[in-house]
Amino acid sequence: MSGGKVVVITGPTATGKSKLGVLLARDIGGEIVSADSMQIYKYMDIGTAKPTSEEMGGVPHHMLDCVSPFEAYSVSRYVEDAAKCCEDILRRGRTPVIVGGTGLYIESLISGRDFCAAPEDRALREALGREYDEAGGEAMLQRLAAYDPDRAQKLHPNDKKRVVRALEIALAGGSISEHDRRTREAEPRFDAKYIVLGYQNRQDLYDRIDARVDGMLEAGLIGEVQSLLDMGLTPAHTAMQAIGYKEICGALEGKMTLPEAVETVKRESRRYAKRQISWCGRYTGALRIDFEKTPDFEKARRISTDFLAGAV
Repeated sequence: MSGGKVVVITGPTATGKSKLGVLLARDIGGEIVSADSMQIYKYMDIGTAKPTSEEMGGVPHHMLDCVSPFEAYSVSRYVEDAAKCCEDILRRGRTPVIVGGTGLYIESLISGRDFCAAPEDRALREALGREYDEAGGEAMLQRLAAYDPDRAQKLHPNDKKRVVRALEIALAGGSISEHDRRTREAEPRFDAKYIVLGYQNRQDLYDRIDARVDGMLEAGLIGEVQSLLDMGLTPAHTAMQAIGYKEICGALEGKMTLPEAVETVKRESRRYAKRQISWCGRYTGALRIDFEKTPDFEKARRISTDFLAGAV
């Protein structure tokens, strides 16, 4: 494992990952590397729960405010940028503390997934997109099955983006399934110790999520979304597809009322948390800290420090 040892703090939204990350980083001589697919965008602070300077507590943070919200930031680009951050931190004798809830970013970074094995062909992708629109998802999945049956079985016919991308790779002579198999068999880039945060009672998590959304509104989320629209962003931009931004944008454009938008944000945030919990189930050997109604971060800090004592 060429990249050395790192710590990963993950879990569903609103579980205090950022706060524990700062506490641990102070204890172990670490620096935070964000693994959040929306905190990488500039000008998107409130709706992404981006840590403030005060919340960073003097601990260096990386992979925040990296790109303009007009850009479409990919997981392959994240892996390239975040790996450089981690390697630099390690060279300086410190410990990367990877903090966030975007599971695909974390898994791809730790595993060292090689995205170069999947070349892009924009013209072919556009042609396949048009074919998808005309023939439908089921027909395109059947076509994909002739090249990559394993991948075709895992995809939903309504998932146009992934179906088209898989076909693009297949027609170029590749296979996502084969690429993923090679990635799993390859030695991981980093030796990671995982800490997964959660709540003993799922309803307590949902209540915390709802309260967090209310707090974002009080902090000025509506104004933040309006400022992005004033900059020229549209709902078609990837950044504006983030939970919270998409719904408030819909309210500002008159597609729904503000109360409807707020309730949708809360509902979608809870659904996202469910998916994150499911994803985190794959981390065998992880330290799992499930809070009661009120998070005890000092206790979590002690438990985490003990867990990492022999790892960092």
